[in-house]
Amino acid sequence: MSNTTARQELHARQQAAAQSQHRQARIVRGIGWLAAVTVVAIVAVMLVTSQSVSASSSTVAADFSLPTTDDTTVRLSALRGKPVLLYFNEGAGCGACILQMGEIEKRRADFDALGLSVLPIVMNSKAEISADLQHYGVRTPFLLDDGTVSKAYGTLGKGMHAGLPGHSFVLIDATGIQRWYGEYPSMWLSPDELLSQVRSHLAG
Repeated sequence: MSNTTARQELHARQQAAAQSQHRQARIVRGIGWLAAVTVVAIVAVMLVTSQSVSASSSTVAADFSLPTTDDTTVRLSALRGKPVLLYFNEGAGCGACILQMGEIEKRRADFDALGLSVLPIVMNSKAEISADLQHYGVRTPFLLDDGTVSKAYGTLGKGMHAGLPGHSFVLIDATGIQRWYGEYPSMWLSPDELLSQVRSHLAG
């Protein structure tokens, strides 16, 4: 092989390697661009789906009877004569959900001043949710739902899990009429804002 031919083959190999590197760089840039677009899309979806919902209503609240973690049974219609606040949440494994109830407990005097009964509702067994209540020092009995009540109030799939209730509040007045529905995918509503919503919709 002559020196000229060898140089030509070397040059050809160098060109092929350069083209290959160029293609790889374009692929990497393309993957990076696609990843960036995907991240933006995911963030956009999260922002949309994490928006809270707050709506007034005037429908008759669906009656129910549920067992509780303290081995009693609560029937909604038996509480007629005073307002009731249902607190649907994901329950066991959701620390924010349990802490929300803990913060409500700290403001018990303010809720009591409104004559309000707060009923947290979860789709857990007594053993599952009791462990979390003990861990976070929450004393309020939780109502144990098989999904029927959560479905009746339209809370299923409104949180992070399709088969569980989202972080939602339902206000029912003393006559059994649902006055307000609040949905909070962020898994938190300050007690001050919650009290404000309750006062506003009971007054209305």
